[in-house]
Amino acid sequence: MTDRIERAVTALARDYPGPGGAVAVVRAGEVLVRHAWGYANAERRIPFTPRTLFRMCSITKQFTCAVLLDAFADPSVLDGDVRARLPLLAEPAPGVLHLCHNQSGLRDYWAVAMLHGSPVEAPFGDAESAAVIGGTRSLQFSPGTRYSYVNQNFRLLSDILEARTGRSFAELLRARVFDRAGMGSAFLAADARAMPDGTEGYEGNVASGFRAAVNRILWTGDAGLGASLDDMIGWERHIDATREDETSLHARLTRPARFADGAPAPYAFGLRSATEFRRTVIGHGGALRGWRSHRFYVPEERVSVVVMFNHLSDAHGAALDVLAAVLGVERPAAPADRPVPDWAGAWVEPETGLSARIDGLGGGRIRLRYGHSAERLDLRADGSAGNAGTVLRMTVDGLRMERPAENQTALLERRGGAPRPDIAGRYRCEELDAVLTVEDAGGVLYGAFSGFLGQGRMEVLEPIAEDLWALPCPRALDHTPPGDWTLSVQRNADGRVDEILLGCWLARRLRYERAA
Repeated sequence: MTDRIERAVTALARDYPGPGGAVAVVRAGEVLVRHAWGYANAERRIPFTPRTLFRMCSITKQFTCAVLLDAFADPSVLDGDVRARLPLLAEPAPGVLHLCHNQSGLRDYWAVAMLHGSPVEAPFGDAESAAVIGGTRSLQFSPGTRYSYVNQNFRLLSDILEARTGRSFAELLRARVFDRAGMGSAFLAADARAMPDGTEGYEGNVASGFRAAVNRILWTGDAGLGASLDDMIGWERHIDATREDETSLHARLTRPARFADGAPAPYAFGLRSATEFRRTVIGHGGALRGWRSHRFYVPEERVSVVVMFNHLSDAHGAALDVLAAVLGVERPAAPADRPVPDWAGAWVEPETGLSARIDGLGGGRIRLRYGHSAERLDLRADGSAGNAGTVLRMTVDGLRMERPAENQTALLERRGGAPRPDIAGRYRCEELDAVLTVEDAGGVLYGAFSGFLGQGRMEVLEPIAEDLWALPCPRALDHTPPGDWTLSVQRNADGRVDEILLGCWLARRLRYERAA
């Protein structure tokens, strides 16, 4: 290990503080770094080691797809199984490959669960999952036309695999992936409440203190993988050892995918392809309340990096720090300081109906609140602003937003003015059989959801523009949460509120009609 890599590894505990963590670097099959620090369970003083069992969360998705591709050479033979699990859907159902590539058009079930009133730390198991998925009546876009992150895509895959093969998903993972890759202690950690070796995930930070996170979710093909750092080293070494075999698991997982219009799709089979330091990087992250992880492979360099935190620090950023050290390059410098453009403010993206709020951050950056979480965009000399996933630029036709990974380009619609505070009432979504309640509590508007999963907590509505509000969702069953819900108020000719069009990036365009 070079001095530069050693410094980067040593800095992780300081730069990303929390109870514990682990990091590995593999190059050309050789393990350069295998390091852990801190505590897997701070209360019981259980050290974090390379053998500590960890919730890999959404890193599971690539393993689900690996089982699928290994069991079925042509996954499309299972398209009818998807249709059968969406009995109320009133339009063409997505196919299996749409699920694998997050192009299904389904609304994410963790987000929809919040619309059904689920408390943040409530149990969510097989019965709740089946009810939310089986209740699907419409899609938010035609399958194959757009990208949107949807966890139940991969739960559907694992459920179908169990039904078709007659074997449990845990058995399928062991026989078709873990044994081949030398992942000796990896297992299906479906119950999110506890790990068998006592490892805990933690909420909080250094300033407020850390506390054990509470999760009561039952996970399968979407996020159920439990694995140690040593298990993940086995997977990374397997990837490199089989890199020239076109029939290997990883080769099949990384075959190019496209949208229906032929545009390239960087997300496929539970993996995302991106460019970092001018090199192709293929990987995925994982997140649950108390847990963060990231892994990726750089084919050109034959380098893998794995980072695990049992707290809420930025595992992706940490992995990039380590990769930069391995490659001998610097992280990109901060952008030049530029004034906030005059097109900052409130906008609406017309296809999704979601608000797009733009404001200055200083230091040559602006903040965009539109997608799953707030994004930082660098201001550029040509007047545009962008990051790896989004570009905003003013054109003769208006403000253009480009999100190529989602196959989306749109002209945003400017919104101004102040919203009228006359929207208190009860609104019902027929599709979900769920309710949005807006109440005026002493001159302040609050909103909350309720449905078959319970009664959600009241949150203060944030005014955006005329007839446009945001209902925050800072905590949810999953982590990260859905983010802010856009409430677009619809009025009749007399100016009376008839309905609210509601959505977030994970679950869009749901109609709530005024009931009282």
